[in-house]
Amino acid sequence: MINNKLVLGYIGNGKSANRYHIPFVLQRQNKFMIKKIFDIHVRHDIWKAIDGVEYCEDVNALLQDPDIDMIVVCTTHHFHYNYAKMVLEAGKHCLVEKPFMENSKQAKEIFDLANQKGLYCSAYQNRRYDSDFLTVQKIIESGKLGDLLELEMHFDYYRPEVPENVDHFDPAHSYLYGHGCHTLDQVISYFGRPDHVHYDVRQLLGEGRMNDYFDLDLYYGTLKVSVKSSYFRIKERPSFIVYGKKGMFVKQTKDRQEEHLKLFYMPDHEDFGKDTPAHYGVLTYVDNQGQYHEEKVPSVDGDYVRVYDGIYDCIVNGKPQIITHEQTLLQMEMLEKGVQNLK
Repeated sequence: MINNKLVLGYIGNGKSANRYHIPFVLQRQNKFMIKKIFDIHVRHDIWKAIDGVEYCEDVNALLQDPDIDMIVVCTTHHFHYNYAKMVLEAGKHCLVEKPFMENSKQAKEIFDLANQKGLYCSAYQNRRYDSDFLTVQKIIESGKLGDLLELEMHFDYYRPEVPENVDHFDPAHSYLYGHGCHTLDQVISYFGRPDHVHYDVRQLLGEGRMNDYFDLDLYYGTLKVSVKSSYFRIKERPSFIVYGKKGMFVKQTKDRQEEHLKLFYMPDHEDFGKDTPAHYGVLTYVDNQGQYHEEKVPSVDGDYVRVYDGIYDCIVNGKPQIITHEQTLLQMEMLEKGVQNLK
C-alpha cells in the first residue's frame, strides 16, 4: 500500500477495464491507485491513456512489481484461469471479471490457492449494485407486497446477428455463461442457495449453434424466482416483476449505468446512471386497511464502485468478503449444468 491506498494493476486494456472498472476506481482515489496496465498490444485509439499510469506489454511487469497489491483480470474468460493462477502465485490479491472461470473445477482450484496464500480473490459481480435490483430489494423489504410468491427477472436483447454469426456451440461463449452470470449472482446474493432449479436452456437456431435463450426457475420453498433472457426479443420484457400476496411491483427498465458508459458519459457526472421519473417502477398493493394503492417508486441509485469499496474494506479493514467463494462456486455449477446437454 502507498499512503493507505491499495495499488492496482490491470491485465487487459479493453472494454472491461476501461468501461466497467477504471471509471469507478477513479472515483475512489482516496482508496486506490492504478499503477500499471498490461496488454499484449498496447494501443490508445479507443481507450485513452490515463495520466500517471504505466502501460506495458509484459505481464511480469505487474507480477513482479512489489508496490502492486491487487491485480484485476479483465480478459476474455478463456484466459481467466491462467492469469488468476499467475497473480495468486505472485502473492497478489486477485479480482476477476465474470464469468469467473470456464468451469467449477477451475474456480475451486483458484479459490483453494487463494486460501492457501491468504489472499483476496473474487469475481467482479458489479450487477449486485444495479439500480433496478437494489430497488426491488427496497420494495421487498418494505413489506408492502406481503409474502413473496414469484419474482421474474429478464435480461433481453434484440440482437439476432449475434447467434446468427456463430456456427458452433461453445459452453464458455454461451448466452447463459455471458449473461446468466449477472442475474444468477443477483438471485444467489439475495436469496441464497435454492432448494432446486429447473433449466430450460436452448439453441433457438438449432443444434450445433450458439445458446441464445435461457429460462431458469429457482425454487425457495413456495417462492419461485425465474431468470429469463433471449437474443430475439424485439421488445424487452420488464426488467423485474415481483408478486406477493398483497401486491406486485414492475420495473420496466434496466439499470442505466451501462447505458451511460456506452456513451462515454462517466461516473464523474452527478446524474450518471440515475433514473428519471420516466424510469421509475410501479408498485400496486392493498394495505392492511384494505385500501388499494398504485404508485411510482423512486429508484435506488446503482453504483458499481461498491464492489471496490467492499474489497477495500475486506483487505484493509478486515471485514468479511462480500462476494464469497461459495456464491461464485454455486453460480459456476449452475452455469455448467445449464449447458451440459447442449451440443
